Amino acid sequence: MTVAAVLNRGSDFSGLCRQIRDAKLLERRRGNYAARIIITAGFFAAGWWAFVAVGDSWYQTIVAAVMGVLFTQVAFLGHDGGHQQVFRSKRKNDAIGILAGDLLVGLSYGWWVDKHNRHHSHPNHEDEDPDIGDGVFAFTSNQVGKRTGALGRFMARYQAWLFFPLLTLEGLNLHVASVGALITQRARRYRRLEITLFAVHLTAYVGGILLVLSPVKALVFVAIHQGVFGLYMGCSFAPNHKGMPTFPAKSDLDFLRRQVLTSRNVRGGWFTDLLLGGLNYQVEHHLFPNMPRPSLRKAQRLVRAYCHDHQILYTETGLFGSYVAALRHLHALGAPLRSRHPVAFEVA
Repeated sequence: MTVAAVLNRGSDFSGLCRQIRDAKLLERRRGNYAARIIITAGFFAAGWWAFVAVGDSWYQTIVAAVMGVLFTQVAFLGHDGGHQQVFRSKRKNDAIGILAGDLLVGLSYGWWVDKHNRHHSHPNHEDEDPDIGDGVFAFTSNQVGKRTGALGRFMARYQAWLFFPLLTLEGLNLHVASVGALITQRARRYRRLEITLFAVHLTAYVGGILLVLSPVKALVFVAIHQGVFGLYMGCSFAPNHKGMPTFPAKSDLDFLRRQVLTSRNVRGGWFTDLLLGGLNYQVEHHLFPNMPRPSLRKAQRLVRAYCHDHQILYTETGLFGSYVAALRHLHALGAPLRSRHPVAFEVA
């Protein structure tokens, strides 16, 4: 199949849409989400009850790790609300996202939605996808080539080895970015409500920990809690696109291929679905962002068969295989900087 033939088949997605609609997979799943929200909120409340019950003890290190997991599960609900998966009403979905994000987890819902929507529009597209923007890690050869400082080159050189350790800081990074967005982005919708709920979260979180724990134990609790939260969040998102093809900005790929070719699914059963918050169906999620999480498994069979019929590469691997692929990609990008002979990068 020629490149021209691929670029001229922009209507392929409509056929898949008809199949998905006929299967009623875009209909809201209120009962499922009601149970999911109640159970998640119940475990979240139980976690904080355990925190108070354990008191000023080093056993709080266990509670901190558990709360890191529960924070991520709450964040998954905020993700679903941000994609309008739970209710038909945008206001109700936004309420779920704001309560989960700003109040319970301490992440700005408005900032995250804006950033995440840009990622969905142009996944793995250079200069358009904020998730592969130049930062701590280099996700493209162009970004590696731009590293001139000693620290930046060191980070790129060994980024595969540093990837998981640095993910423990991702939770704090998200909190800091949220604060910055709430302060500077004045035109953001719900900004005042978000600031209020974020302040309540921060006051309750810091105040509650200091009321129960001694200063040293409080610092250890926060370090473990935020470390597990960041690591879990990063491990949930890393398998989805890292190590998949990247494309230049303004690529002419049609929507179907733009989403499928840059996304990777993770195989598994119900436990994988729970562990990754449905993000293991990344291909289906990118094609139909507002599809309720419990419908993604059924959609997968239709999407996979449709891609096969249209000769579109559909990538699926195991959980550990997805991490290996991501790390190999990061390691390969840093290879020129590990060479004894300097390599001249060609930077666009």
